[in-house]
Amino acid sequence: MHDFHTHFIPPEVIAWLQDNQKIINAKWIQKDGTKEPFLTINEKWGFELKKGFIDGEYYLSEQEKASVTHSLISPIPQLFLYDFPEEITTEMAALYNHALANWTNKTPQKLSALGTVPLTNPEKAAQVLNQAMNLGLKGVIIGPGLSDYMLSDDFFIPFFEEANRLHAIVFIHPLLCEDPRLKRRMMPNLIGVPWETTVCATDILLSGMIDQYPNVKILFAHGGGFLPYQIGRLDKGYEQWGLVSSKLKAKPSEYLNRFWYDTVLWSPDSIDFLIKTVGEDRVVPGSDYPFDLSMWPPKEFITKGASSIFV
Repeated sequence: MHDFHTHFIPPEVIAWLQDNQKIINAKWIQKDGTKEPFLTINEKWGFELKKGFIDGEYYLSEQEKASVTHSLISPIPQLFLYDFPEEITTEMAALYNHALANWTNKTPQKLSALGTVPLTNPEKAAQVLNQAMNLGLKGVIIGPGLSDYMLSDDFFIPFFEEANRLHAIVFIHPLLCEDPRLKRRMMPNLIGVPWETTVCATDILLSGMIDQYPNVKILFAHGGGFLPYQIGRLDKGYEQWGLVSSKLKAKPSEYLNRFWYDTVLWSPDSIDFLIKTVGEDRVVPGSDYPFDLSMWPPKEFITKGASSIFV
């Protein structure tokens, strides 16, 4: 069984964080004696630095116990570092990508990886993507855009042109939603995270990007957010409004099987609906291991999606 949604922080990256903790405002906070320290970057989105995040031997041991035969590992979103100057983001990306390549290339039958890029500079991001794939990585994980730009904006053309040329996997993973209405009861994570994916996925679909860049293998985290569930509303808008249909060659529902989606949904019924809506060959198993809300191991033994995205 594959796992397409899992995260790791190599020792080289931990060392860099410690050496540069003042620059990026990194803090290790011991909340209670029963847990590992929590890591925060720039006062945002702290998480427990569990052994599964940082110990490669432990990670592989847990992978074997869970009967996961191959993991596609991604950097953690907290270390995208989009809030920092381009030089810092680029340095982190290069270090992270080399470290993951060095690790996964030692056990290619069990591991492969995605890199990270300095998305705030799309030209540089294209260069780093190229370098990452030359190292043996399968593509990159990115956030759902920047504060001033959606991924469909012309600003990102250099990055997506290169991703298209390389037939790269682009795993779109949200950051925590910063809508002030959600600052309670863990809602930035519970509904804010899939909401960010929904906004990004809907914008990409309606923009016609998938026709412009047909070779980019776009993978949406958390089952595509709310997009599959609300696709009927998009189809109705397509029938009624030129602003919805103007850049599309078919109705929105016919584009759903041009993307890939993971199974991090925690509900068999939701996963069944996703498969029925987008097709089994577009759904890949995912766990989000080792974050708190992980589904470890993935509950669905789906092989068609893994075969199609790795072509």
